[in-house]
Amino acid sequence: MQEKSCRVFDMGYKEVINLHDGARLGYVGDVDIDLESGRVTALIIPGRLRFFGLFGREDDYVIPWESIEKIGEDIILVRHSAGYSRQSRGRRSVFS
Repeated sequence: MQEKSCRVFDMGYKEVINLHDGARLGYVGDVDIDLESGRVTALIIPGRLRFFGLFGREDDYVIPWESIEKIGEDIILVRHSAGYSRQSRGRRSVFS
């Protein structure tokens, strides 16, 4: 029988793949949670390093929960378009 639950901590070890263009977005760095309902509303994937990190990072990817197609053992499949990224520096990850 397949397990139907996943801990938020475990999501940090899953790679996110965009089904829209096949791109590897990275690993989950944080999650947005609606404190009133207790539900996860989005996954946050840290932006890629610019020139070995000397010039900071690109904007983070913020993937709404509704865009997630499948959560597997090792990967998370999403349908993501370019409009979901935003700057979110200064936030701490729940996975660090």
